[in-house]
Amino acid sequence: MQPLVVRQAVVADLDAAAVLFDQCRQFQGQPADLPACRGFLRERFDHGESVIFLATLDARPVGFAQLYPSYSSTALARVFILNDLYVSAQARRSGAASALLGAVERHAWAFGACRVSLNVLRSNAQAQSLYHALGWILDEEFFMFHRRPHGGSGAP
Repeated sequence: MQPLVVRQAVVADLDAAAVLFDQCRQFQGQPADLPACRGFLRERFDHGESVIFLATLDARPVGFAQLYPSYSSTALARVFILNDLYVSAQARRSGAASALLGAVERHAWAFGACRVSLNVLRSNAQAQSLYHALGWILDEEFFMFHRRPHGGSGAP
C-alpha cells in the first residue's frame, strides 16, 4: 500500500487531472464533458495560467486542486484563487483534501502571496468544516458580486 502523495501536476498528468476535473464539475451540477475538461486544462498548462496539484493514493489519482494567480492592488501583493478542490468519493476522509490544501498554501507562501481565497457552496457543510478546522477564515468584511453576460444570474 502506497501512502497519500500530493505533488504539482505536469503535462504528463493531464489525462488523470482531466478525469478529476470532470468529476469536480459534475459535483457542481455541470454535465460530464471529459474532452472539454481535458482541453481546458491543456490550455492552462500550455499558457502557464494555473497551477494544478494532484493527490494520489496507492498510486491512483484521487484528488486535485487548481490555483489561479492574481494580485491584490490594496496589499500590493500576489494572491491565489483556489478555484477547484476535489477529492473523489472513494478517497474522502483519507486526508487528501487537507494534503492538497497544505500544498496550495506552501506554494502560495513560497511565491510571497498575501492570501489564498476560495468560494464554497453554502450547502457544502463538510468542506466548510474542513476549511474552518484548517484555519481558513470566512470573510465577513466583503460580499462577492458577479456580473454575467446578458445579466444572467444562473451558474456557473
